[in-house]
Amino acid sequence: MMIKSERNRQFPSKISTTQLVKLYILHLLSLKSYYGNELIDEIRSRMDYKWEPSPGMIYPLLRELEGNNYIKGWWKEPDKRSIRHYRITDEGIEHYKNIKRLYESVLLDSLTIIKNTLKDIYKRD
Repeated sequence: MMIKSERNRQFPSKISTTQLVKLYILHLLSLKSYYGNELIDEIRSRMDYKWEPSPGMIYPLLRELEGNNYIKGWWKEPDKRSIRHYRITDEGIEHYKNIKRLYESVLLDSLTIIKNTLKDIYKRD
């Protein structure tokens, strides 16, 4: 029996947008270095152009990840400070491995919720 306080009221996704974007940033930076707008474009592309994180979400997350030493940033032209590139650190790789493992079941649960809704209401498999 589920007690009221145990109910998950977050729907339909059981992972926050911020958590998903952090996971994606670390994933992409585990592959190569990127700058902020490149990350937005890459995520948009990988989401089949159905969704993209805003600059107002990406840049604070990049600063947070850098502040936690999960990523390292550098200016392409230090005098102009126009384009800041990022790469993942060793600590970032460990953090990425941990959250990747933690979020997998949550993402699968979210997928089940969406698939069942489509099947029940829209008769789609």
